[in-house]
Amino acid sequence: MRIVFPILFVLFFFGQNDAQSTAYVLQGGLTIGTQKWDNSFNRKPLLAYHGDIVIESVNNEDDKSAFFMQLGYHIKGSANRFRYYNINSGFPSSGVFSERFEFRNISLILGAKQKYEFGSNGAHYYFLAGLRGDYTLSTNIGDLPGAKYNPASYPFPGGVRHWMGGVSIGGGLEFRFTELIGGELKVSLHPDFTLQYSQAPVNNVINPYGPPGSTITIPERRIRNNTLEISFGLRLLHKVEIVE
Repeated sequence: MRIVFPILFVLFFFGQNDAQSTAYVLQGGLTIGTQKWDNSFNRKPLLAYHGDIVIESVNNEDDKSAFFMQLGYHIKGSANRFRYYNINSGFPSSGVFSERFEFRNISLILGAKQKYEFGSNGAHYYFLAGLRGDYTLSTNIGDLPGAKYNPASYPFPGGVRHWMGGVSIGGGLEFRFTELIGGELKVSLHPDFTLQYSQAPVNNVINPYGPPGSTITIPERRIRNNTLEISFGLRLLHKVEIVE
């Protein structure tokens, strides 16, 4: 059932008719990921990347709206950054240590665009909105050095949720190089409604820093994704013309 709806969407909205062509967009760019941990926004942004293939309907008679399906690879997450100072050596030094929490996701978006003419060369600016589903392929949280020395402060790989849902909104600019080839610039925001990570409280954990036999409780942890993406795309038009 998970693949039936996308297939029906493609067949319904992208089926060729007398007035509809199809655009194929290859896009990629910068991802700025943030995460809400335990109802707090004290995480630093994660700078990463994404890449997508987009299929979009194009109305030959009135190119003012479109339906689209977008499928791609997106690295989401957050980061920690610490400034350190070394005063023990003969030459004091300082620097910044960065720690990346990465969740490598496949994202599928089904949505619509509203377009407006921009200039006289066939360019449009547009706004978009859609429903999105994500699946987590892998994560690096089990490999972080800090997780080995202070596991109570880090997420556990077993708490990662592989299926997420959310929305996508944004806007951008379409422009033409030739009749069938163009470009696209897009800025979009992708908040998740569901959790990327969920962990119940863990009781009776041995306290490695306390008296022998003492225990601690690892509190509940919940993590939710939000990303801002800047995308550049190559737009290829498959134009359908009916000759009578």
